[in-house]
Amino acid sequence: MIAVLGGLGAALAWAVAALCSARASRLIGSTATLAWAMLIGLTAISPLLVASGPVSLGRSELIWMGLSGLGNVVGLLAVYRAFQFGKVGIVAPIVSTEGAIAAVVSVAAGESLGVASGLVLGGVVAGVAVVAAAGSADVAGDRSGIRHQPIATGYAIVAALCFGLSLYATGQVGATLPAAWAVLPARLIGVVAIALPLAVLSRLRLTRAAAPLVLAVGLAEVTGFMSFTIGATAGIAISAVLASQFAAIAAVAAHFLFGERLSGRQAAGAATIAVGVALLTAMQA
Repeated sequence: MIAVLGGLGAALAWAVAALCSARASRLIGSTATLAWAMLIGLTAISPLLVASGPVSLGRSELIWMGLSGLGNVVGLLAVYRAFQFGKVGIVAPIVSTEGAIAAVVSVAAGESLGVASGLVLGGVVAGVAVVAAAGSADVAGDRSGIRHQPIATGYAIVAALCFGLSLYATGQVGATLPAAWAVLPARLIGVVAIALPLAVLSRLRLTRAAAPLVLAVGLAEVTGFMSFTIGATAGIAISAVLASQFAAIAAVAAHFLFGERLSGRQAAGAATIAVGVALLTAMQA
């Protein structure tokens, strides 16, 4: 039950992060959005780090923390770039395959996965291929003002791969360290490698319209990662796949909030991904 609740909590939080980051990236750019999200996230978890007290960090913990943080930062930068050039309803389903990728990594590390689950994973890959091949044609009734470009699909695939590795590494960190420490690596790397250089170069942009959005992104990303980390202590595969359901939530919300509409092929590909991820969840559970 902990794995299920942790995964669902992460899904809700990451759906909020996806919607807000999509708008923020189009206002101030993907790099500035990432920088502010990392700064806000690091500030938010600081009291939790102090409250959790000192921890013992061995070589194994440092390696997993490094993989977790680097994968998350690169993945976030890629997905924010994807949102600049594409629709939430297409980008989010592709990124949601992070859970399936993390599940595959878990299997490679020793967890069991049946033949049926392997076939479902193949279906998820097929869904991504359909979305990628659907093109960037205008869709009647779309009020978002965004025309999905192929480069957005490419960024989304890169983000999914990075997030999949990061999710697995985060689960390993959470197995031995408090949740706040599992969230720390990405925020620390993001601040040092992204936010500080932008600030020094006076390129850390922020507008009045983007401010509440980046605040929501920073807090939602932290909440999602902590929820996932807690759930992963009871089962990485289940938590990872459930957390990936953020895509379905974000896609539906984007339709009503942003006026996004997808073409028939785009919708079919996104639906294939969503169904495949849901089936994989049931099988792993």
